[in-house]
Amino acid sequence: MKPRHLDLLVSLSSPSLSPDGEQAVFAARRPSFVVDDYVGRIWSVATAGRGRPRPLTRGTSDLAPQLSPDGQTVAFLRGGIDVKPQLAIVAAEGGEPRIITDAPLGVDEFVWSSDSRKLAFVARMPEEGRYGTLDGVPTDREDPRLIVGNKYQANGLGYTRDRPRGIYLLEVPSLDEEPWLEPRGRAATGTEEEPRDNTLLGGRRGIPRARLLTPMEADCHQPEFTPDGERVYFTAALHAGEDSDLRTMVYEVPVAGGAPVLVVGGPESPQAWSRPRFSRDGRTLFLLTEHLGESGLDFVGRATAIAALDADAKPGTEPRILTDPVTSDYEAPWGFLEPFGQGSVMAPARVRGCGELQAISPEGRIDVLVRGPRVVSAAAEREGVTVAVVSEATHPMELARLAEGRLVRLTDFARPLIAAATPVEPRELTVQGEDGNDIHGWVFVPKGRGPHPVLLNIHGGPFSNFNWAFFDEAQVYVRAGYAVVQCNPRGSASYGQAHGRAVKERMGVVDMADVLAFLDGACVQFKSLDEDRVGVMGGSYGGYLTAWITSHDDRFTAAVVERGYLDPAAFIGTSDIGWFFSDGYVGVDPDRIEQQSPMARVGQVATPTLVIHSERDLRCPLEQAQRYFTALRRNEVTARMLVFPGENHELSRSGTPWHRRQRFEAILDWWAEQLPVRMKEARRGR
Repeated sequence: MKPRHLDLLVSLSSPSLSPDGEQAVFAARRPSFVVDDYVGRIWSVATAGRGRPRPLTRGTSDLAPQLSPDGQTVAFLRGGIDVKPQLAIVAAEGGEPRIITDAPLGVDEFVWSSDSRKLAFVARMPEEGRYGTLDGVPTDREDPRLIVGNKYQANGLGYTRDRPRGIYLLEVPSLDEEPWLEPRGRAATGTEEEPRDNTLLGGRRGIPRARLLTPMEADCHQPEFTPDGERVYFTAALHAGEDSDLRTMVYEVPVAGGAPVLVVGGPESPQAWSRPRFSRDGRTLFLLTEHLGESGLDFVGRATAIAALDADAKPGTEPRILTDPVTSDYEAPWGFLEPFGQGSVMAPARVRGCGELQAISPEGRIDVLVRGPRVVSAAAEREGVTVAVVSEATHPMELARLAEGRLVRLTDFARPLIAAATPVEPRELTVQGEDGNDIHGWVFVPKGRGPHPVLLNIHGGPFSNFNWAFFDEAQVYVRAGYAVVQCNPRGSASYGQAHGRAVKERMGVVDMADVLAFLDGACVQFKSLDEDRVGVMGGSYGGYLTAWITSHDDRFTAAVVERGYLDPAAFIGTSDIGWFFSDGYVGVDPDRIEQQSPMARVGQVATPTLVIHSERDLRCPLEQAQRYFTALRRNEVTARMLVFPGENHELSRSGTPWHRRQRFEAILDWWAEQLPVRMKEARRGR
């Protein structure tokens, strides 16, 4: 894969099935260099595998479709270039969509009621005078903000307290209604806009009224109708200490209006509860839960479990935890709960770099539906038909049907990319660490006899993991002629709780030992790797460990430190998660913190280093990179810093297409200079 192939990389949304399971609708989205943004449409495909997918819409950015329970209507989010996504509906057989919301900052998520007559959706409501609500007052001229707590900003969003998420209720209009007509001439005389009311949306220009169900200044999301459609369950933190812990709870509110009522959790509970989802028979409420200890902040390496509560349980009943968080984890970045059969749910489980699809019964019985070297990121089931979005190491996302234990692809969006990029199959490898532990990972080996220069790539997190999904990073570097070595050291997810918590207050110890041992093992196992010509790179926590390694080991020819967590002490008070993250991972003792800080050891670095960061990164703020880069320069280390305007911490995954391409090109230029490939045709890999 080359950087210019990025616009061939298609991602798929969660699928939604018709009541009989015979049709699936989904969104396909890709980066576009033409508009420097992401474009996508809604598609439909027969699950029997007969015929090709057909587009239902022709919008430039149509996302997240959901078929109504009666199968007649598709609701989805319609956005566009510099346009906030709004809720839209279209007939299941296709036609002209109708926009049915006018949320000032767009709609985030939504859910149907079981009778297909109502939608509950999540939207952020801006404080008056902010975010364009007052004509003539741009962002840099707004009133000052008074900050009184910890939770006031979020990476990729900015300030949050002045635009909380609320859940709105909407009666779904008929698609047969006559289109709204703009009053003209005599009919326009005397028409006046109503004063703004933050508890209501719509009511103008043919947009139906939507009513706020949740408290106006609270942050609420993940709505779920009760089976009778009379109440909406949702996730929020409405307790008095919400600004000082990570607890979330599940509440209910009547659709007729009223105060929220606590359903699951509490301010003293050691568990965080989220993502309420009813079984199809309505008898069981399933949830995700994470143990946070008595403080509500003990999050390091904590896996997410699935829990269940009988729908008719007495108030105050504690849900039963169905899965073991010590050995299994259901909170992948794409975590979901979807009804399966009448009484169970489906969820993705992270298992040794695989993304399994599992079905969990109310009693805790687990059936593995999809396993093996692949990642399931979304799924749906109706009437015994199960479809899933699946990615494999050499094949990006496709929609597939599960048939007698096999996956039968229903789409072929990846064909142009595969034809152009010729992906390389990684070699799975397990190496024994210095403590006798197993270190699991992969090696991407370029074509040819070698010797190939090596890039040791380190993932972010730490509680994340490399996996079996198609990985554009590795494919770009191996196509350029580099062997890519990547593993999941202690601290990573998908190997159990002990593995994930091994780095707590000892960052840079066992994790550094693991990645270096894996590198050595890979060079022994694969003779075509040039162990004398090795670079090291990583982003976020991977940036941390890269900077930490080069302060301890001078074997590396060069390094790339990207969006790094480089100074744990300075992280506090600047990062959106700084108020709790550093305390959890490096502790609170100043001497211990310094012993785990790359910034404290930057004077030991001699490795030429490229520092990459984004201006709007609120997860690892820009000053982390600036101070590290300046220290390298003051110490006369060869160093450069590449700063991307307008981007945040997610640049490499969801930044603007041209910036993502330019990032790849800059990294390849750096390696071509510092660690050149000795094959002329692979020198630049563009």
